[in-house]
Amino acid sequence: MLDLIIRGGQVVTPQAVADMDIGIQGEKIAAFGQPGTLAADSARVIDAQGKIVIPGGIEPHAHVGIPVPPEWTGHADVMTQPPEAATRAAAFGGVTTLIDFAGDLSRAALSGQRRRSISETIERRRDVFRSHSYIDFAFHYILAGEVRTDTLGEIREALNEGIGSFKIFTVNNPVRVPNGHLWTVFAEVAKHGGMMAIHAEDEEIVQFMTKKLQDEGRDQGHNLHLVHNNLSEDIAFRTVIRLAKETGVGIYFVHVTAKEGVTAIEEARHAGLPVYGEALHNYLQFTCDDYQKPGGTAIHTYPAIKFAADREALIAGMMDGRISTTATDEYTTFKGPKLWGDTIATVCGGHNGIETRIPVAFTKFVSERGMSLQRFVDITSTNAAKILGLYPRKGAIQLGSDADLVLIDPNLKKALTVNDLHADSDYSIWEGFPCHGYPVMTILRGKVIVENGKLIGSADNGRWLSRRVENSVLARPAV
Repeated sequence: MLDLIIRGGQVVTPQAVADMDIGIQGEKIAAFGQPGTLAADSARVIDAQGKIVIPGGIEPHAHVGIPVPPEWTGHADVMTQPPEAATRAAAFGGVTTLIDFAGDLSRAALSGQRRRSISETIERRRDVFRSHSYIDFAFHYILAGEVRTDTLGEIREALNEGIGSFKIFTVNNPVRVPNGHLWTVFAEVAKHGGMMAIHAEDEEIVQFMTKKLQDEGRDQGHNLHLVHNNLSEDIAFRTVIRLAKETGVGIYFVHVTAKEGVTAIEEARHAGLPVYGEALHNYLQFTCDDYQKPGGTAIHTYPAIKFAADREALIAGMMDGRISTTATDEYTTFKGPKLWGDTIATVCGGHNGIETRIPVAFTKFVSERGMSLQRFVDITSTNAAKILGLYPRKGAIQLGSDADLVLIDPNLKKALTVNDLHADSDYSIWEGFPCHGYPVMTILRGKVIVENGKLIGSADNGRWLSRRVENSVLARPAV
């Protein structure tokens, strides 16, 4: 007997979009059938007629339960929202898997005085989420500064233990990884089959423009896009791609912001390099002109939001496949800390966004631009699963995959308000955004965790996920 049947929904599988039943046994997808053909003696039957059934969303880029720099908030004890709040909001937004970060970024570690091993750091991070997550979770590991030889020696072990990907910054000393160290890291990660997630900006351009605007008295927060600018992205992306070509490593550019970044990724992919790009959903809506509005820096995530032409390039790349995934760079605080800083050095990054990504993306791409449902699933789930080593356990509705499912009502129209959201926050940059289509049920490994606006799951539902990126994804552009 099946444990659960999802009956009569418009189901989006890797092969087709069709009205069908899905049978779930335990935590896995166990059967498909024409509507009404699967045995009705299951423990529960959910009527999905009129709904679209997609794989659970994968949030590939989140910063949960971490300290916020005091220069952004005026206080030393501000944290982004904890796992229980972030994953609760994610579940309501149709997200069933979150990829956060682990890394030893202590002052002692960055100065070379002392460091924890990669394994110890990951275990400490797991403890933060364990019994506090409504959804499944994994971590990118952050390598920062001048990467020590003993750290390099732990990369193979970390990949074997299921880390899957490493994050680096090319900007912001002391976390910035210099090019020589970057070259060495890339070679080691490529050798053992990992993916690199890259925050790519040019350090010298950013520092030069910061001082220039300060000297000119133009360092107001609404000028962030002049510091974290198009040229900086172009130089940094092309440097990373050149090093990636030399070493053979796979590259996942987080938060692509500029048309130059889209072009650099396109050229690399045409050359056969395994290079992938991510766009944040606020970059697909706003421009730097919105910084000028009262409280406008609420929309800000680093690097800066840029011009209308950059937004349109990101949208076009998302539509035609040059950009592979959507994400949020989840970094939720309350409005007071978020808007405390008002200069280019003090504006707080991030926003309350993990719950809004799927309904906003559905509205902007499916409802407004006619994106196919399979492509929509690609940008919200499947591609992230493939690029970051979770496929086919996650990111697909197919036999043997985890029964992570989301039911979307494509006819549900609502203007978003902060009262609709479930984060530990008191503001939303999406206030008034007109959604056309919205998640109404979220299922994690066969268990309904959100239904009709009610939280049914518990904070101990989430599990840590071991990841391994397929060789095909690391050898050439696979998605």
